[in-house]
Amino acid sequence: MSTQTEVKKVLVTGATGFIGLRLLELLKKNDCNVRILSRNPYPGYESILCDFEKEKISPSALESVDTIFHIAGFAHDFRNNSKVESIYQKVNVNATIQLAKLAIKNDVKRFVFLSSVKAGGKPFSAKCMIESDQFEPESIYGKSKREAEIKLLELTCDSDMHVVIVRPALVYGPGMKGNLKLMLSGIKKGWFPPLPDIDNQRSMIHVDDLVQALMIVAQDKRANGEIFIATDGKPYSSREIYVSMCNVLGKPVPKWHIPVLLFDIAAKLNIKIRYKINKLLENEWYSSEKLESIGFKAKKSIRQMHEHETFI
Repeated sequence: MSTQTEVKKVLVTGATGFIGLRLLELLKKNDCNVRILSRNPYPGYESILCDFEKEKISPSALESVDTIFHIAGFAHDFRNNSKVESIYQKVNVNATIQLAKLAIKNDVKRFVFLSSVKAGGKPFSAKCMIESDQFEPESIYGKSKREAEIKLLELTCDSDMHVVIVRPALVYGPGMKGNLKLMLSGIKKGWFPPLPDIDNQRSMIHVDDLVQALMIVAQDKRANGEIFIATDGKPYSSREIYVSMCNVLGKPVPKWHIPVLLFDIAAKLNIKIRYKINKLLENEWYSSEKLESIGFKAKKSIRQMHEHETFI
């Protein structure tokens, strides 16, 4: 008996963002009828306008919708988190639950929610994290995603809707944002320090592999009610990421590097610097074996990157 179901009328939130745009391309290749729910209209697609921070979702957005890919979320903001906590709640939690309630009322068949590995809490220092390794999330972002996950599963557990949560590791590719974009810009401009090879392990996934994973979980009946971590299955050291970025920028890799001791000293002197260094050099290693068990296989790796457009 087939475990696959056909995706027909699709609603995509966050369609104009880094991941959403790549998902639109994939849905177009699969001849899906797509409607987007966005703050701004997008040329070539039926658009329902809604700002999750300020507005309620119109029920008309879900008319005739078969599948929802809920990609929209509030993540990268370099202001003080306490000043934007209400935005995390409105966009990441409240909008997710409102959308799910409307989906149930409109008999939507499938609901795929893009969460984050941050929802699983602080990773082990020397062990690969799996979906069942659940700790208290550290950041407001991670806490909001975890709250949305819990409420979504509670709300839909008695419904007939196929609901799946995907937690991607660090996502890279053309148009990437956040710390990876900052690192790439720093290497390009020459101010980012050459990193030491400390043999740490960090998980990543290319945006094209991630959107393929979203399509798989939407269509595979075995994914219903599950949480999946999405990575490319290959842990990288921070040094490997640094070297890969140098390569795609066409810049020579420096023969020297900043000693680990200097990073340690800087971390002890300033708590804000300590946080940034930990983000850069600690382990963040996750397993995607559960996702691979239903047919996912990553096609891209930073170790094979030679093309300029892989990052930018």
